[in-house]
Amino acid sequence: QVQLVESGGGLVQAGGSLRLSCTASGSIFSIGIMNWFRQAPGKQRELVAEMPNGGSSDYSDSVKGRFTISRDNAKNTVYLQMNSLKPEDTAVYYCNMWIVPTTPRVVGVYWGQGTQVTVSS
Repeated sequence: QVQLVESGGGLVQAGGSLRLSCTASGSIFSIGIMNWFRQAPGKQRELVAEMPNGGSSDYSDSVKGRFTISRDNAKNTVYLQMNSLKPEDTAVYYCNMWIVPTTPRVVGVYWGQGTQVTVSS
């Protein structure tokens, strides 16, 4: 069974930085795109950053220039480095990966449990 486990959230002052991590474990054949989403109270979940396997990353306009997504394929891990944080970045952050398990060899979309990021003004 494939699982995604996130870490790295917390409370930070505006202008500060946090680094989120998300690691996939289990019987994994391959991983395609890795993404970070966030959901603020009363709002829909939104895509923050995406990184295809072997492709270039992309970001939402609200975080471009401040957040950086990276991945370590050997560790089945995706990171989100968040700099110059703003109060409006406060949300629960979720990682998301498109994974093909060893069996069955069918791609599925997997989610982390979510980690709270709170930015104080």
